[in-house]
Amino acid sequence: MAAFLLGAVLLIVQPQIVPSRPAINSNAETSSQSVQRELLKKTSQKNDFKENIHSNGSCQQLPQTIIIGVRKGGTRALLEMLSLHPDIAAAESEVHFFDWEDHYRNGLQWYINQMPFSYPHQITVEKTPAYFTSPKVPERVYNMNQSMRLLLILRDPSERVLSDYTQVFYNHMQKHKPYPSIEQFLIKNGELNVDYKAINRSLYYIHMQNWLKYFPLDHIHIVDGDKLIKDPFPEIEKVERFLKLSPQINASNFYFNKTKGFYCLRDSGRERCLHESKGRAHPQVDTWLLEKLQEYFHEPNKKFFELVGRTFDWH
Repeated sequence: MAAFLLGAVLLIVQPQIVPSRPAINSNAETSSQSVQRELLKKTSQKNDFKENIHSNGSCQQLPQTIIIGVRKGGTRALLEMLSLHPDIAAAESEVHFFDWEDHYRNGLQWYINQMPFSYPHQITVEKTPAYFTSPKVPERVYNMNQSMRLLLILRDPSERVLSDYTQVFYNHMQKHKPYPSIEQFLIKNGELNVDYKAINRSLYYIHMQNWLKYFPLDHIHIVDGDKLIKDPFPEIEKVERFLKLSPQINASNFYFNKTKGFYCLRDSGRERCLHESKGRAHPQVDTWLLEKLQEYFHEPNKKFFELVGRTFDWH
């Protein structure tokens, strides 16, 4: 089950392709480029902006939607599934514009340069899961675009902690570097180590409060990461409606791979599945410690449910 849950978190990254279809709406193009120029003027010290327009009429635009998190919640799976829609243009990699100071100092022109080429009728999307837990990010996104549509994918906080550890553990193993056991992080002086960063990242209500200072709840769509793994199509349908996209993605775009143990994608006869490095098993954790972790998250989860007005099937 652990491998199954972790498996759908990240899908293989597809190469960036410049669209070949002609632009279809000149009025939309004028409006989109005008808004982009105004945003650039408000947030940059320079006025010599390059719009990066391709000969086929596509251009690089500021994103209208950002997947803000959460780390190890399924952001890559969500982005790849959403990319099945023809009106979505997704940034190839995590940009880290709003949370990394050296990137943010480069300004919005640099940010635009990281975006894929797209047409005015398309929604440009970027995803950086660290945005959700970074205190400075909500205000910075708001200053760029107050009407931004945000996607947040969450999963059981206890499972997310285990996935968080697993990713770092394997990163060290690949570099032939030793890494402590998960118990050494979770236990301190015989008690649960609540200062462990992976635990803090799962305190969703704290981070959500920061975002709600700047964006109304109806601008933030929460995707149930656990349901996305088990039955992806209904969750993607909700995302389509939230982004006001025409219903283009259907159940036939998903198929369960029995060998891998999770859902893969099918698009125009082409099948996409996870990179072989994904789907790693979580570490074995003593039952008493797992129960202690779940007990710790009980009250924070309750606060989060009250904050967003919905519940999730978490321990």
